[in-house]
Amino acid sequence: MSNIEQVQQVSNSPILWLLCGVTVVISAIQTVLYMRQCSKTTRAAGLDPKIPKEAFRVGLISAIGPALGVFIVMVGLMASIGGPMAWLRLSIIGAAATELSAANIGAEACGVTLGTEQYTLICLAVSWFTMALNGAGWLLFTGVATPSLETLRNKVSGGDMKWLVVLSGACSLGIFGYLNAGEILKGMGNTLAVLAGAVSMVLLVKTVCKKYPKLMEYSLGIAMIIGMIFALGYDQLLK
Repeated sequence: MSNIEQVQQVSNSPILWLLCGVTVVISAIQTVLYMRQCSKTTRAAGLDPKIPKEAFRVGLISAIGPALGVFIVMVGLMASIGGPMAWLRLSIIGAAATELSAANIGAEACGVTLGTEQYTLICLAVSWFTMALNGAGWLLFTGVATPSLETLRNKVSGGDMKWLVVLSGACSLGIFGYLNAGEILKGMGNTLAVLAGAVSMVLLVKTVCKKYPKLMEYSLGIAMIIGMIFALGYDQLLK
């Protein structure tokens, strides 16, 4: 039996599907509990029930584009590290590029390339360990730092809610600007996607959504689709 066959047999074994499924189910239960808690908080705060429903709908629609990208990477990972582990990692982490990089780093640590004949069971175990170690850092930092973030935010804002809104907006712009800067550097197709998505979002919010307010919750998803269309058009017609 070749190394590839051994890796595929072990990485897709039924027991591994079962073990990985336990974690995914726990994650799903946490999601349900979180939604229930949100519903209770909404009632306790006396908010209009329509507000959280609209927020969930916006989040669901906005997640479609990123989820498709994650799914595509998951298919590629399944061929290298097995279906169960790819399903597990991208179900609880979701950072497709990070997980793929971690798997590659594990393979490179063994002196081989991910998915080749030289990629043995030992290399597979190293890739799995690298992915787990990478995720552990995020979880550790979240658990340690989260309780202090609210105190830090209040100190920075000085209790001024208007300043807090400005601060939150500036943080969001900085985060998305940083992420988009990395994509722009990858080439013209990515640049067109970023610019088309940004311009579309501004036009939708400033013009179309004012006439048709119900489109506001779909605006981010629409802008993402327009950006993808421009990038695809460039790759197919001009590249």
